[in-house]
Amino acid sequence: MQALSTLIIIDKNSVQPVYLQIANQLMVFIKDGNLQASHRLPSTRQMADWLQVHRKTVIQAYDELLAQGWLESRTGSGTYVAKHLPEIHPRSLLNGSAKPINPAHTAGFEFETLPHLATPPVWSKQKHHLDDGFPDSRLAPLEELARAYRSQLLTGNPYVRLGYGDTLGSLWLRQVLASYLNDTRGLKITSENILITRGTVMGLYLSCTAFLQPGDIAVVGELNYNGANMNFLQAGTRLLKIPVDEHGIVVEALADICRKQRVRMVYVTSHHFYPTTTALRADRRLELLKLAGQYGFIIFEDDYDYDFHYLSKPLLPLASADKAGMVLYCGSFTKSISPAFRVGYLVASENVIRHLAQLRRIIDRQGDILLENAIAELLQNGIIQRYLRKALRTYKQRRDVFCDLLKSNLSNYVQFQVPVGGMAVWTHFDPAIDLNILSQKALQHELYFASGYRNDDLSPVLNATRLGFASSTPAELESCVEIMVRLLKGG
Repeated sequence: MQALSTLIIIDKNSVQPVYLQIANQLMVFIKDGNLQASHRLPSTRQMADWLQVHRKTVIQAYDELLAQGWLESRTGSGTYVAKHLPEIHPRSLLNGSAKPINPAHTAGFEFETLPHLATPPVWSKQKHHLDDGFPDSRLAPLEELARAYRSQLLTGNPYVRLGYGDTLGSLWLRQVLASYLNDTRGLKITSENILITRGTVMGLYLSCTAFLQPGDIAVVGELNYNGANMNFLQAGTRLLKIPVDEHGIVVEALADICRKQRVRMVYVTSHHFYPTTTALRADRRLELLKLAGQYGFIIFEDDYDYDFHYLSKPLLPLASADKAGMVLYCGSFTKSISPAFRVGYLVASENVIRHLAQLRRIIDRQGDILLENAIAELLQNGIIQRYLRKALRTYKQRRDVFCDLLKSNLSNYVQFQVPVGGMAVWTHFDPAIDLNILSQKALQHELYFASGYRNDDLSPVLNATRLGFASSTPAELESCVEIMVRLLKGG
């Protein structure tokens, strides 16, 4: 025991009390088998002498281990390692041959790593950014939101406002949102048709988990959102890809698949197709709904940036014309206000919403009710609507500025179509340009943009990526293009 005591290291500068340092290290000795069950510990006086600490400190350490059940006190005999502990074969304390184990780094059990989950999340800390198409948080009604959130935090019955809520989400938000979506999206729903989520990805995950079985067929475009593909692969589906052209997914290719195989779900970003930002043409919308009714597959409609359409009024979503109850319609305030505000919504038939709410409960009991109510207040008072109108004008101006900059400065290197909506430009680079190398060089000059899309088989051929303009001012966009020009010209 005296030899073990020499291995106890006491750090007088640590924020952890000395008695806990002693107790924790003795506990490790017991766990590692270096102190076996029923082993007698030295007296508190003897241990204090070995460790050069006050006896009361050792008493506190012993008392801590007694309370936790690692030690036991025998009247008139002393303090012992608890006899009920199992026998543990000790590991060498010094110069042992056993391979060191670091459980903080590597688990002791095996598990399968899935390649479709290997895509790392992306966020930019660079001064300049041409991102995936994010909103400018500087435009968001933050002061109004802060006041509304504070009001929710401090007023009303604290047991209710700070307790558990409905798994479906804030009733107030669902009621206001139903009215808002009916007015702006042409839907005909009530609060019972809405499940509040953390965003569209959560809505898709719940839908995949609830309605897909391993081996089911899910259909997406050859170009598609990687997060959607990951969800389908995680659900164990057979992921089939259909061609994409300037009008979105080729629905006739989907019809060919349906005539041969049973399709369970089709994922579509019908308004501003991801990643190209083109709109799904009207005849294809009608045909897609017709096929869903005929063959019985679910349409998951991800309407991630409905509010930002620049030519005319936005096209109404597929859900507005769904007479057969085949569409799951999902949107969020993430792309409208800021990615930090994790509030989204999934719209479907009432029985579907109830089913999804049961599933949601086991992974996320409820969302941020305070934030949901604060957003409900802003929606009800028209603040979000005014913000969206202002943001639409601002983003249109930034789109025009950015496209002019690309045309006047980078026409020898890139090709693109001016997007009719959304917050990014789908940009094709000259085949001689290595987008991966270019993006890495850009990072060294405080500019972030994606190196090209990893979410489809066409990326190496297309040599294209999304360049987001909405989150940068005209002056910032000019700086971004200047950096790209210097890099492309070898500067």
